[in-house]
Amino acid sequence: MEEKVEIFKALSDKNRLMILEMLSCGEMCACDIMEGLELTQPTISHHMKILQQSGLVNSQKKGKWVFYSINTDNIKLICEFIKNITSYKDGCICNKVKNKCIEE
Repeated sequence: MEEKVEIFKALSDKNRLMILEMLSCGEMCACDIMEGLELTQPTISHHMKILQQSGLVNSQKKGKWVFYSINTDNIKLICEFIKNITSYKDGCICNKVKNKCIEE
């Protein structure tokens, strides 16, 4: 569960969401992300570190440049997680307290 919490923390920032949107077009160099969002290099580095640590983004060094891409496998997993926690299922934690607040 902790890794899911880290993913949601990573997604809780406007700049990181915009970075993911940019990467939806394909692999990008850090300098292109920096230019597209009009952010400084240290700011981009900070956000990319968080996105990488959460597993949402992959990085690959090519020469002196670092290229980033969306980790589609982890995106699929987090989508499935959201679907799972928002759907009824047997053994759900709600069954422990269900109907406790019904007025008689």
